[in-house]
Amino acid sequence: MQKVLFLDRDGVINVEKDYLYKVEDFEFIDGILDLCKYYESYGYIIAVVTNQSGIAREFYTEEDFLILTKWMINEFSNNGVTISKVYHCPHHPSISGICECRKPHPGMLLRLEEEFDVDYANSIIIGDKERDIEAGLNAGIYETYLFSEDNSISESKATKIVSNLNDIWK
Repeated sequence: MQKVLFLDRDGVINVEKDYLYKVEDFEFIDGILDLCKYYESYGYIIAVVTNQSGIAREFYTEEDFLILTKWMINEFSNNGVTISKVYHCPHHPSISGICECRKPHPGMLLRLEEEFDVDYANSIIIGDKERDIEAGLNAGIYETYLFSEDNSISESKATKIVSNLNDIWK
Protein backbone atom coordinates (compact mmCIF):
# COMPACT_ATOMS: atom_id res chain seq x y z
CA MET A 1 0.00 0.00 0.00
CA GLN A 2 1.15 3.52 -0.78
CA LYS A 3 1.57 6.27 1.83
CA VAL A 4 0.64 9.72 0.54
CA LEU A 5 1.55 13.22 1.61
CA PHE A 6 -1.55 15.23 0.71
CA LEU A 7 -0.95 18.97 0.44
CA ASP A 8 -3.36 21.82 0.06
CA ARG A 9 -1.97 24.37 -2.43
CA ASP A 10 -2.83 27.93 -1.43
CA GLY A 11 -1.45 28.65 2.02
CA VAL A 12 0.69 25.49 2.22
CA ILE A 13 2.66 25.20 -1.03
CA ASN A 14 2.41 28.85 -1.96
CA VAL A 15 1.74 32.10 -0.15
CA GLU A 16 -2.01 32.66 0.05
CA LYS A 17 -3.16 35.29 -2.45
CA ASP A 18 -6.79 35.77 -3.35
CA TYR A 19 -7.62 33.62 -6.37
CA LEU A 20 -4.05 33.00 -7.46
CA TYR A 21 -3.74 31.91 -11.08
CA LYS A 22 -0.73 33.75 -12.51
CA VAL A 23 2.78 32.29 -12.46
CA GLU A 24 4.29 35.71 -11.71
CA ASP A 25 2.24 35.92 -8.48
CA PHE A 26 3.27 32.47 -7.20
CA GLU A 27 5.62 32.35 -4.18
CA PHE A 28 6.65 29.08 -2.56
CA ILE A 29 6.28 28.94 1.21
CA ASP A 30 9.59 28.50 3.02
CA GLY A 31 10.25 24.88 3.84
CA ILE A 32 7.81 23.24 1.42
CA LEU A 33 10.50 21.80 -0.85
CA ASP A 34 12.53 20.35 2.04
CA LEU A 35 9.38 18.90 3.62
CA CYS A 36 8.46 17.17 0.35
CA LYS A 37 11.99 15.81 -0.13
CA TYR A 38 11.93 14.44 3.41
CA TYR A 39 8.66 12.56 2.95
CA GLU A 40 9.62 11.31 -0.51
CA SER A 41 12.78 9.84 1.03
CA TYR A 42 10.51 7.75 3.27
CA GLY A 43 8.47 6.43 0.36
CA TYR A 44 5.54 8.84 0.36
CA ILE A 45 4.08 10.02 -2.92
CA ILE A 46 2.90 13.62 -3.03
CA ALA A 47 -0.59 14.66 -4.09
CA VAL A 48 -1.99 18.18 -4.16
CA VAL A 49 -5.69 18.60 -3.31
CA THR A 50 -6.97 22.14 -3.75
CA ASN A 51 -10.33 23.91 -3.76
CA GLN A 52 -10.36 26.38 -6.66
CA SER A 53 -13.69 28.21 -6.46
CA GLY A 54 -12.19 31.04 -8.52
CA ILE A 55 -13.05 28.92 -11.55
CA ALA A 56 -16.75 28.75 -10.62
CA ARG A 57 -16.67 32.45 -9.78
CA GLU A 58 -15.15 33.13 -13.24
CA PHE A 59 -12.14 34.96 -11.79
CA TYR A 60 -9.93 32.69 -13.91
CA THR A 61 -10.41 29.72 -16.21
CA GLU A 62 -9.67 26.03 -15.96
CA GLU A 63 -6.93 26.63 -18.53
CA ASP A 64 -5.38 29.35 -16.30
CA PHE A 65 -5.34 26.85 -13.43
CA LEU A 66 -3.75 24.14 -15.59
CA ILE A 67 -1.01 26.48 -16.84
CA LEU A 68 -0.07 27.46 -13.28
CA THR A 69 -0.24 23.82 -12.15
CA LYS A 70 2.07 22.65 -14.94
CA TRP A 71 4.55 25.39 -14.02
CA MET A 72 4.35 24.49 -10.31
CA ILE A 73 4.92 20.77 -10.97
CA ASN A 74 7.92 21.68 -13.13
CA GLU A 75 9.37 23.90 -10.38
CA PHE A 76 9.03 21.04 -7.89
CA SER A 77 10.72 18.71 -10.38
CA ASN A 78 13.56 21.19 -10.93
CA ASN A 79 14.11 21.01 -7.16
CA GLY A 80 14.12 17.21 -6.99
CA VAL A 81 10.50 16.68 -5.92
CA THR A 82 7.89 14.65 -7.79
CA ILE A 83 4.26 15.67 -7.55
CA SER A 84 2.37 12.49 -8.47
CA LYS A 85 -1.11 14.01 -8.79
CA VAL A 86 -2.92 17.31 -8.55
CA TYR A 87 -6.65 17.28 -7.98
CA HIS A 88 -8.76 20.39 -7.83
CA CYS A 89 -12.36 21.23 -7.15
CA PRO A 90 -13.55 24.02 -9.46
CA HIS A 91 -16.94 24.28 -7.72
CA HIS A 92 -18.54 26.60 -5.22
CA PRO A 93 -21.71 25.48 -3.40
CA SER A 94 -23.65 28.71 -3.99
CA ILE A 95 -22.72 28.82 -7.70
CA SER A 96 -22.41 25.26 -8.99
CA GLY A 97 -24.09 23.37 -6.16
CA ILE A 98 -22.79 20.94 -3.59
CA CYS A 99 -20.23 18.39 -4.80
CA GLU A 100 -18.25 15.56 -3.25
CA CYS A 101 -14.87 16.92 -4.30
CA ARG A 102 -14.89 20.23 -2.42
CA LYS A 103 -13.14 19.97 0.92
CA PRO A 104 -14.23 19.20 3.66
CA HIS A 105 -15.66 16.33 1.58
CA PRO A 106 -12.98 13.70 0.92
CA GLY A 107 -13.69 13.26 -2.81
CA MET A 108 -10.34 14.53 -4.11
CA LEU A 109 -8.40 12.46 -1.60
CA LEU A 110 -10.37 9.30 -2.29
CA ARG A 111 -9.98 9.76 -6.04
CA LEU A 112 -6.29 8.89 -5.72
CA GLU A 113 -7.41 5.33 -4.96
CA GLU A 114 -8.26 4.99 -8.69
CA GLU A 115 -4.51 4.92 -9.50
CA PHE A 116 -2.75 3.96 -6.28
CA ASP A 117 -3.43 1.47 -3.50
CA VAL A 118 -3.53 4.25 -0.90
CA ASP A 119 -2.77 3.55 2.75
CA TYR A 120 -4.93 6.35 4.15
CA ALA A 121 -4.33 5.33 7.78
CA ASN A 122 -0.59 5.97 7.33
CA SER A 123 -0.88 8.97 5.04
CA ILE A 124 -0.61 12.63 6.04
CA ILE A 125 -2.49 15.79 5.11
CA ILE A 126 -1.25 19.34 5.55
CA GLY A 127 -3.67 22.22 5.11
CA ASP A 128 -4.16 25.79 6.21
CA LYS A 129 -7.90 25.61 6.79
CA GLU A 130 -9.99 23.41 9.05
CA ARG A 131 -11.82 22.06 5.98
CA ASP A 132 -8.49 20.55 4.80
CA ILE A 133 -8.13 18.72 8.10
CA GLU A 134 -11.76 17.56 7.98
CA ALA A 135 -11.30 16.22 4.44
CA GLY A 136 -8.33 14.20 5.66
CA LEU A 137 -10.21 12.86 8.64
CA ASN A 138 -13.19 12.04 6.39
CA ALA A 139 -10.83 10.03 4.15
CA GLY A 140 -9.45 8.06 7.10
CA ILE A 141 -6.18 9.96 7.56
CA TYR A 142 -5.04 10.11 11.18
CA GLU A 143 -1.96 12.35 10.91
CA THR A 144 -3.09 15.88 10.10
CA TYR A 145 -1.31 19.23 10.31
CA LEU A 146 -2.89 22.66 10.25
CA PHE A 147 -0.36 25.22 9.00
CA SER A 148 -0.79 28.80 10.21
CA GLU A 149 2.25 31.00 9.58
CA ASP A 150 0.89 33.82 11.71
CA ASN A 151 -0.21 31.61 14.62
CA SER A 152 -3.77 32.92 14.21
CA ILE A 153 -5.35 29.49 14.77
CA SER A 154 -5.51 28.08 18.28
CA GLU A 155 -8.08 25.27 17.96
CA SER A 156 -8.33 22.49 15.41
CA LYS A 157 -9.18 18.84 14.93
CA ALA A 158 -5.64 18.52 13.51
CA THR A 159 -2.99 16.36 15.12
CA LYS A 160 -0.90 19.50 15.45
CA ILE A 161 -1.04 23.20 14.54
CA VAL A 162 2.27 24.45 13.16
CA SER A 163 3.55 27.88 12.18
CA ASN A 164 6.64 26.57 10.39
CA LEU A 165 6.63 23.65 7.93
CA ASN A 166 9.96 22.48 9.37
CA ASP A 167 8.16 21.76 12.68
CA ILE A 168 6.41 18.85 10.96
CA TRP A 169 9.47 16.86 10.01
CA LYS A 170 12.48 18.14 11.93
